[in-house]
Amino acid sequence: MDWPASVALAQSVPELPTGTDWSYEVKLDGHRMIMWRTDDGVRLQARSGRDVTAVWGDLALAGHHLPAGTVLDGEAVVTTEDGRISFEAAQARAASSPTRARRLAAQRPAHYIAFDTLQLPPPNGDMRARPYAARRAALLNLVAGLPANTPIQAVSSTTDRDTALTWYDTLHNQGVEGIVAKRTTSPYRAGRAGAWLKIRHADTIEAPVAGYTGTARQPRALAVRLPDGRIALSQRLSTVLATRIAPRLVPQSGRAYTQDGDAYTPASGEIVVEVVAGTTRHAVVTVVRLR
Repeated sequence: MDWPASVALAQSVPELPTGTDWSYEVKLDGHRMIMWRTDDGVRLQARSGRDVTAVWGDLALAGHHLPAGTVLDGEAVVTTEDGRISFEAAQARAASSPTRARRLAAQRPAHYIAFDTLQLPPPNGDMRARPYAARRAALLNLVAGLPANTPIQAVSSTTDRDTALTWYDTLHNQGVEGIVAKRTTSPYRAGRAGAWLKIRHADTIEAPVAGYTGTARQPRALAVRLPDGRIALSQRLSTVLATRIAPRLVPQSGRAYTQDGDAYTPASGEIVVEVVAGTTRHAVVTVVRLR
């Protein structure tokens, strides 16, 4: 396999598929990550293809227990004191300098929840053309051979649709944002061409930034253009996200207003964010993720 790997993505659907050839996995609220165990060490790849090894050093260290030649797809997650998976904590880690990331790792170590096996050492090699059921079995076998205290775990999965729906209904407050359904016979295909379907409590969309509230140096919220053309305000930005977004904002003169009458300062510039759309009257987003 060549670095970086293109990742498989799930299509949003209104309900889980039925049938005997589906497997259902919990969808966790973390950072998508490809873990590469090379002959020389471990490299961690973000969904975008960036090398993020420096800020997830605790996971890179754990990855040394994998056999050389292994490539896994999964999610890096961080939990709070009460055991809830926190996207905000994962976002803070991802946006940190290596020095701050080490400090955060000491406070809240990360876990790597693997959900696919892309490559194994010879004689197996590239696993992506093999059916999901075979890749899942290989993943479970691999994780079973790791040390007992490893932060590398296999994602929870079931072939029982009712169990998956129970997870969806009861685990949202613990950081489970949805369920991903995968055909047991399907290969691993990059993009949304594969047989991966998802239901979420709120769906992620890409939206261009039309403006902001607050100041350009300290934006308080973003005005984003939704697919239907409406402009909606985000919830208040975290300090980490505001710091990352501010340098990209190019303020324009005047004031503008959303359809609900909320004022914002127009801004130009090629800024596109991923937003998890909520269901309030403003279609306020629950989190903003810079691409």
